[in-house]
Amino acid sequence: MDRTVYREVKPTPAIWLMAVIAAAFIGAAGLAVLYIEQHGHIVTGMNNQIVWGLPHVFAIFLIVSASGALNVASIASVFGKIENKPMARYSGLLSIALLAGGLGVLVLDLGRPDRLIVAMTKYNFTSIFAWNVILYNGFFAVVGAYLFVQMARNISPKVVRSVGTAAFVWRLALTTGTGSIFGWLVARPGYDAAIMAPLFIIMSFSFGLAFFILVLGTTFPMTGRYIGPNLVKRLGRLLGVFAVAVLYFTAIRHLTNLYAAEHADFEYFILFSGNIYTKLFWIGQVLIGGVIPAAMLLRHAENTTKGQVILASVLIIIGGFAHLYGIIIGGQAFPLEIFPMYEVTSTFADGQINAYTPTIYEWALGMGGVALAVMIAGMGVVALRILPMNLSDRNIDPTEPDF
Repeated sequence: MDRTVYREVKPTPAIWLMAVIAAAFIGAAGLAVLYIEQHGHIVTGMNNQIVWGLPHVFAIFLIVSASGALNVASIASVFGKIENKPMARYSGLLSIALLAGGLGVLVLDLGRPDRLIVAMTKYNFTSIFAWNVILYNGFFAVVGAYLFVQMARNISPKVVRSVGTAAFVWRLALTTGTGSIFGWLVARPGYDAAIMAPLFIIMSFSFGLAFFILVLGTTFPMTGRYIGPNLVKRLGRLLGVFAVAVLYFTAIRHLTNLYAAEHADFEYFILFSGNIYTKLFWIGQVLIGGVIPAAMLLRHAENTTKGQVILASVLIIIGGFAHLYGIIIGGQAFPLEIFPMYEVTSTFADGQINAYTPTIYEWALGMGGVALAVMIAGMGVVALRILPMNLSDRNIDPTEPDF
């Protein structure tokens, strides 16, 4: 029997301050949207070559993290790790909040958000974008049902496990669909790779768990709740494994591209040309987002502190953002090869590296999506019985495998 006691969070001055800060970012995002709507996308850094800019990086990052934030709940329901069960409700709420924030950025950056109703009522099933509309809406429904069966009284554990399994499968499908957006764009050498789908899945595991740890580590002290150190160590060690896995799949992606002659020029552009994308790859993605946090979390896992786990989570989030910036923006910056085996010269920047510098409006819109996710998660813990009173270790052995 689950004897965990859940209570709504009573707003404190710290919580009100967080709400005001989040509201300020959301308001700034709204003003940015209105300004872009009035003046057109010409006021952003986007152009005819870079059509997916910084807001898309924020949106994809939040969407991918939404899938991964459900990690803790999936481990509890699908894999039977009962020590994760007290955190399952918060895991589900955070995943819904992150997806809402990501989709909010995506919709408001379209230029004609009122046309979204067309995409929701008329489906072109030959387009991966149409599939993703179904996957995103379905995620809200499935995870919402998962939250309901967890919070309802007298619900059989078998029902919770069945709905949790459905949510687990759906989140894998969602991340596969998001990764396939890029993997199936064969016209761009920076995207064209079947490994994009599994890469995005493992990225979701890493980014989502890092988000969950960071928010959990902030929320619990702010509300006077306790987290056991062994529980934090287990989450940290799992996060370290995911960080290594992201590095592995990234290496496989680039090694495969280097083996294919058609992608050799792009790989040189990303890995060795010394531009901003090269620096983001080696310093941001590999070093800050991969090697350093993995070493912190795995080298002496039994001695890891809460502060180290939270710091590693921050580093993985920073590195993950750099990772997606390199994929999305770097993939567009490299010129299209419209006529293979022919040299193209014209006055329309053919064959040239495409320049892109994000503007304050794009930053405001992207940060507004993050603030929206934080606001939804905060409202959820205040209004609903989501957070347990404490997360004690309950005789957890931090060296025991999570799966």
